[in-house]
Amino acid sequence: MSDIPSPAKPATNPAPLGLMGFGMTTVLLNLHIADILGAGSQPMGMIFAMGIFYGGLAQIIAGIMEYHKGNTFGTTAFTSYGMFWLTFVALNIFPKMEGGAMWADPVKDKALAAYLAMWGLFTLWMFFSTLNKNVGLMVVFGTLAILFFMLAIGHYVSIDDASLGADILELAGYEGIVCGFSAIYLAMAEVMNETYGRTILPIFPIEK
Repeated sequence: MSDIPSPAKPATNPAPLGLMGFGMTTVLLNLHIADILGAGSQPMGMIFAMGIFYGGLAQIIAGIMEYHKGNTFGTTAFTSYGMFWLTFVALNIFPKMEGGAMWADPVKDKALAAYLAMWGLFTLWMFFSTLNKNVGLMVVFGTLAILFFMLAIGHYVSIDDASLGADILELAGYEGIVCGFSAIYLAMAEVMNETYGRTILPIFPIEK
């Protein structure tokens, strides 16, 4: 009997961990961008903490787990967005460590616009890879690509028109809340559907 191999356990699905880390942190950041949380250091301290530990490290862990499953898409997405949150926190903290702003505001807005636009291009590329997966994932990446581009435009426009730029950023904040909750929904759907062995929350897989 000891020579009979035991059945292999199914691999754990790390996607809900990565999606929840991304989704919750994205909602909180965009509540701040939409000016719902108010100004001050307390909201940003909370967002930075989430960005480092849940949006950042948890997604990187999920990406490593996806690597061991042989999932190229999951590895690329979760590891990259985990690193996004760490770089986002670093961009906000490092200038303050030097005793002030690293750049003058117009240059800073150009730099942030370029940073966000590059992440928008990356996300748009990832979005095209969701077209044969499921609608839930398409919504997450589609709304995220829109969010990055809106944030980039808002920061760029702020160079010449601070008021218009602020309006665009506030609108982007509301769009980002939708994006974050779509990731949270997908995470909950994957956990519940796997737990109950049937569809509780639909994600509408694409027929191949």
